[in-house]
Amino acid sequence: MNADYTNPLLHLNDQDGTYPPSWYAATAVGIPQAQTLKGDHQCDVAVVGGGFTGLSAALHLAERGYSVILLDAHRIGWGASGRNGGQVGTGQRVAQDELEQTVDSALAHDAWQVAQDAKALVKDLIARHDIPCDYRSGSIHANHRQRFDHHSQNYVALLNEKYGYDEIRYVPPEEMRLLVGSNDYSAGTLDMGAGHLHPLNYALGIARAAIGAGARLYEHSEVTRVEEGTPARVYTSNGRVSAGYVLFACNGYIGPLEKSISRHVMPINNYIIATEPLGDDIARKLIANGACVADSRFVVNYFRCSADSRMLFGGGESYGYRFPRDIKSFVRKYMLKIYPDLKEAKVEYGWGGTLAITMSRLPFFQRHSGNIYSASGYSGSGVALATGAGAMLAEAIDGVASRFDVMNRLPTPGFPGGAMLRSPLLALAMTWYALRDRL
Repeated sequence: MNADYTNPLLHLNDQDGTYPPSWYAATAVGIPQAQTLKGDHQCDVAVVGGGFTGLSAALHLAERGYSVILLDAHRIGWGASGRNGGQVGTGQRVAQDELEQTVDSALAHDAWQVAQDAKALVKDLIARHDIPCDYRSGSIHANHRQRFDHHSQNYVALLNEKYGYDEIRYVPPEEMRLLVGSNDYSAGTLDMGAGHLHPLNYALGIARAAIGAGARLYEHSEVTRVEEGTPARVYTSNGRVSAGYVLFACNGYIGPLEKSISRHVMPINNYIIATEPLGDDIARKLIANGACVADSRFVVNYFRCSADSRMLFGGGESYGYRFPRDIKSFVRKYMLKIYPDLKEAKVEYGWGGTLAITMSRLPFFQRHSGNIYSASGYSGSGVALATGAGAMLAEAIDGVASRFDVMNRLPTPGFPGGAMLRSPLLALAMTWYALRDRL
């Protein structure tokens, strides 16, 4: 943490300082113009990373009266926060019945409540700050194999009865075929407490709120070194920040900046395409109620229709650093397996992004020292959980760490094999899971 570093993931696949060629970037509104950090600065809290975690932390700290400087290597929302599927899910990334088998009952309940609070926070921020991100309720989990249907029934019963969550219900196969216009699925669930949104516009809305609360946001300001101490010192190529606290909010882009984080979180790439506008009638045939969809495959397909009636489809993962040469073709084959009738639809946008997973698929929260904290590794469920993480980091710095401690207690073992072997080992494991998805 005391040596300057270079992170290839920040520069390998995209033009520096420029949003990727996504439908989200093409429809972004209210992009704040932030300066580059130059010279020496002081603040109470320095935040490294301008995604959901960092922006939420900056906002909640500034609202508590702390002076905050946020540093991003490129643009606000440039990373996974501005590129993801936009799905606002219920619970942790790990299903609640599986979590109950991993941790004790009290911690499982506490983790459920933390996730519920995070989801509620997303909706509250949208309403309170009038964020134009096209939020819509409804999330469908679709089983790609009939053998999962019984579990879906039991899972709904668990959440209804044990957790008092009545916004989710079982969807039998005949209704699933009406909701999701595809023969690829059997039964599943419909969760009206979850939903979907335009993630980049959501991130930009939090950024505007943070600026309004007094936080100072800097773009084109890649952090190259952090020195522990009181104060801690955060270095960029053109400046330095002395801060009482430092928050790492880098997720898949942490790289060698802090190795105690990178041992526990693995960057993986995921990809999305957007078709041309299909019209409201076709959009309703694809997803009758306008919900978002994620399926039961381990290498998950996730999709939804946009506010302008495009199909936004995410599918396929890769575990090397580089994006595929032709992202549109790479993802299109997954889309056509679910919706073969879209074979004539033009794909107008294709983009990739880098998220972070953990071994357990549970987020990794850590105190690195008395004044350095981190939260990352949302494993594809970061819209709500990362937003909540920022609020929990702010609470911890402000002296109320109960919710942070819940997340810190969740098991997130390090990846085996060290820096050289863990990516090949993960790719081997994911190949097995991809094969299992076909069975």
